[in-house]
Amino acid sequence: MAKDKTKGLAAEFKKFIMRGNVMDMAVGVIVGGAFTAIVTSLNQDILTPILGIFGGIDFTHLSVTLGSGETAPVLAYGNFITAVLNFLITAFVIFMLVKGINVLNDRLTKKEEEKPVAPTTKTCPYCKTSIAIDATRCPNCTSMLEE
Repeated sequence: MAKDKTKGLAAEFKKFIMRGNVMDMAVGVIVGGAFTAIVTSLNQDILTPILGIFGGIDFTHLSVTLGSGETAPVLAYGNFITAVLNFLITAFVIFMLVKGINVLNDRLTKKEEEKPVAPTTKTCPYCKTSIAIDATRCPNCTSMLEE
């Protein structure tokens, strides 16, 4: 009986993993990790030195020692500022990507919507029923239709 539960659990897990949204999420996590490394490098290697020129401050070394002695805790708020900048840059870049994708998607869907669909039916002027567009006689009231 335990073997059947294992097969059922394994089959259910396989079905879960093979669903498209799980695979999309996995790809998103991997790409997000790589993107975070790029943004962190952009912040630490490019933006922080440029900001250091204007303010003369490197955020990563900013800290406050809470207490005295060698074992006193250190509040490294510079690292926090760097993390906040990384987050803001990441959020802004993702916002711009999503905005660009939405604009592109809107342009593509508008082109598809603009194509008018040719009518396939018309209304009989005598009995007001819907009939085929190429009909010459109404199948309901048998009236001759004028073109």
